[in-house]
Amino acid sequence: MNIFFRYCFIPVFILFMLCLVSCEQKPEATGAGPSVSVKGQSTADLISFILSLDTLKGSKKLRLIINQQDSMLSLLPDKEKNPFYHYFRARKFSLKKKKDSAFAAYQLMKGYRKNDDIELLRNNIIISYTIANGSMVEATLMNRIFSGLKTAETQKSCLTYLYYDIIAQAYYQNNNERKSLEYAAKYFAAHPYKNHPIIKQRYFDISFLLASRLGDLNKMLYYNNQARILAVDIKDSLALARTYDNQAQIYSKQRKTDKALDCSRIYFRFLKKTDNLNDIAYNNLATAFIQNGQPDSAIFYYRAGIEMEKKDPSGKRKTSPYLGLMDAYKFKGDYRSALAAADSLYKTEIRNNKAIEAAKIAELHEKYEVEKKDRSINDLNSRNKLNEKLINQQRWLLFMVLVVSLAAVSLFIISYRQLRLKDKNKLLAADNQRLIMEQKLLQVQLNPHFIFNAISNLQGLISSGNTSESVRYLKSFSGLLRAILEQNRKDFISIDEEISSLNNYLLLQQMRYADTFTYQISVSEEIDAQGILIPPMLIQPFIENSIEHGFRNIPYKGLLKISFEKQDNQLEITINDNGCGLSNTASVDQQKQSLAQTILAERFEALFCRYSQNASFKLTDKKNTGETGVLVKINIPIIND
Repeated sequence: MNIFFRYCFIPVFILFMLCLVSCEQKPEATGAGPSVSVKGQSTADLISFILSLDTLKGSKKLRLIINQQDSMLSLLPDKEKNPFYHYFRARKFSLKKKKDSAFAAYQLMKGYRKNDDIELLRNNIIISYTIANGSMVEATLMNRIFSGLKTAETQKSCLTYLYYDIIAQAYYQNNNERKSLEYAAKYFAAHPYKNHPIIKQRYFDISFLLASRLGDLNKMLYYNNQARILAVDIKDSLALARTYDNQAQIYSKQRKTDKALDCSRIYFRFLKKTDNLNDIAYNNLATAFIQNGQPDSAIFYYRAGIEMEKKDPSGKRKTSPYLGLMDAYKFKGDYRSALAAADSLYKTEIRNNKAIEAAKIAELHEKYEVEKKDRSINDLNSRNKLNEKLINQQRWLLFMVLVVSLAAVSLFIISYRQLRLKDKNKLLAADNQRLIMEQKLLQVQLNPHFIFNAISNLQGLISSGNTSESVRYLKSFSGLLRAILEQNRKDFISIDEEISSLNNYLLLQQMRYADTFTYQISVSEEIDAQGILIPPMLIQPFIENSIEHGFRNIPYKGLLKISFEKQDNQLEITINDNGCGLSNTASVDQQKQSLAQTILAERFEALFCRYSQNASFKLTDKKNTGETGVLVKINIPIIND
């Protein structure tokens, strides 16, 4: 197996379980690993301690530290409320390869406040477990990861680099190596221990893997060269030897199979000399042989790797050596042996699946036993609590008798007050109904006045002999009349409905008085014309006065402007015309203006003023400003649907 297979899972699980609590103080990267206990340390010390776990080179020391912290935290009386207890317990399960138990322990971690670093860490770990199967990461989960990254970046958390790491993993699984390499670089730049040799060496290895997947020889050469310089600088002979294995991949992509084989041999000999040989090294060397056209040597090392792997006490077997054997035998034309290798491959996969299932069953059984023990403890605690409750009940019995007596007296007083309130509510409901009827009667007073004028207009068109205009007018009038009859059944209508009725009415008037006037209706952007309600037939009487009396006998074309705006948290309706104004109207017209004002004032009284709501209108002759016409401003409360 080549370096690609050996490191394919390194970038996806790096350091996703390293930090807790908030990161007010960024730890200083040093070469020293953790050597202190979490017990009795401050928050900053604990954060620094947990972050520094990433600098450990071997798993033995990490296992020792995790076990120590788990043992000490287990002695705390309130350990279940301590997120550190669940964290180190989960790390312990993880080291024992009990993934389900570890996942359950991580889920018990609770932050001290919303979106604090404990919550960020827990969410990061849960996402890591969700995508750990290596399958494609869907858009919903990607959005969840980026949401966590946004929170971490906003809070300037030291956990930000964990989210860069998991995004790099997600892009890797989605076969987007370019993006994965980009976020791997961000991960390294944000790492609090980025200057530590182990972190740097790990980053170079990951970057080399991604560059290899991209087929980018320049980047492969760059990252392998950086890894080699670092290995020489820190005098890490194993890391230096690994660069030869990487160089073998580079030569392989350059089709320099002889040089690739030489580099693989150097790496293999170093591992053999230092007694670090493993089945992967055999597999990589065998692959180099077959690429160089030497199937016999490849078969030898494939089989040697298989024999070494059989000594692994875990019992799990890799399938890649059998795939290599198949290729080697097919290269030689020995298809019988290739078939035997394929059969061994099939049996290995079956054996691995059974081992996985057995491990899961054993873990589930252990989990069941733990839960059973927890249930027994909970039952005992429940009985103790029940006994305490019985004692407390006896103590509280006398007190409860007093409470019941007081409650009975209070109930009597409340019932008496409720009866009085019901009587008062009935009187208020009757008064409210009377006011509603009054405002409806005031509203109906406007309708005969409007209908009389509309019929007069129709009569004028008929008498003029214009049949087609009369029919069109009658059709528009009937539609307007129907809308008015429907609106009479409502206390309030929307601004849109009022504007629709006004447009119909103004169209009829323009048909009667051709080329006499034009009009404009505007609604400001901050007004919701569909959601804000006004009384029906509120504006029409003033518009009618402007058309019938203001535009009569003027030597120029009239202009009528109607606007709806929001002023001081009220709805302001403005009717502005350039007619002859009030001073030039006849006394009958003034009486009609006065009638419209009186009816409007009475409607305001019935609808608003009795409920302590401000509603008013003002009619102004514009002659005082050097203009002509009348300006009407109506202010009413904003009523939403």
